[in-house]
Amino acid sequence: METRARELFAPLGPSYDRYARLLSFGQDPRWRRFLVSRVQAGARDVVLDLATGTGAIALELVRQKGCSVVGVDQSPEMLAEAGRRIETDRVRLVQASAEELPFEDESFDGLTAAYLLRYLSDLPAGLSGLARVLRPGATASLLDFGVPPGPATRALWNFYVDVGLPALGRVISPGWHEVGRFLGGSIREFDERWPVPRLLDAFREAGFEDVRARRLSLGGCTVLWGRRA
Repeated sequence: METRARELFAPLGPSYDRYARLLSFGQDPRWRRFLVSRVQAGARDVVLDLATGTGAIALELVRQKGCSVVGVDQSPEMLAEAGRRIETDRVRLVQASAEELPFEDESFDGLTAAYLLRYLSDLPAGLSGLARVLRPGATASLLDFGVPPGPATRALWNFYVDVGLPALGRVISPGWHEVGRFLGGSIREFDERWPVPRLLDAFREAGFEDVRARRLSLGGCTVLWGRRA
C-alpha cells in the first residue's frame, strides 16, 4: 500500500494543497491548524514533521510556534515542491522513510504527521520509532482518517468516498481520480484494523502518555496526540 500511495501522490505536488482543500470542502487548513496546536514547542525547539509533502504543516509550525522544523518525506517529487514553496531557513527538508528515521535518539522537541499512520507497514514498531526520536515530555500529534461511527454518517461517508470523491477527482485530473478510488479502500482497511480506541492503546504501548483523540469532522478526520514518557 505504501508503494502504491507513493506512486499515486508523486506527480500531484503542484496541485496537492489546492485540491486537498477542495476535496475536504475547505476543511483541510483547519485540520492542519488544530494538529499543530496540540504540539508544545517554542522558538528554540526543533519539531519533526513526517510525511511533510508540500511543507504546509511545516510552515504552519513555524507560523504558530516560531520553531525550527525538519520536514521528512520519502517522495523526492513532493520534497521538490516543498522546496519551491518554503522560503524560510527555519525548515530543513530530508528524504527518508518514516519507518527508518535517520536521526539520533531523543533528537526532537515535538513531532507532527498527517495521513501517515495507515501507511506504516508495522504500526506498533512505527510508533515506537516515533517515540525513539522524541525527547521525554515532547508531544507527538498525528492526523488521519477513519470511518465515522453511526449508520447515517457511515452511509454518507461510503457514498462520498465510493462515488463522490472519484467523480470529483475525475473532474480535476486522471491522477486525482485514481487517488480518490485508492483512499476509500485504504481508510476502510486501516479503520478495521486500528479503530481509535485500539490506536490509543498502541500509542501508550509505544511509550506515550496522556494520549488523547479528537474527531474533527463527520468524515472521520481525527487528531491523536500524546507526550513522550
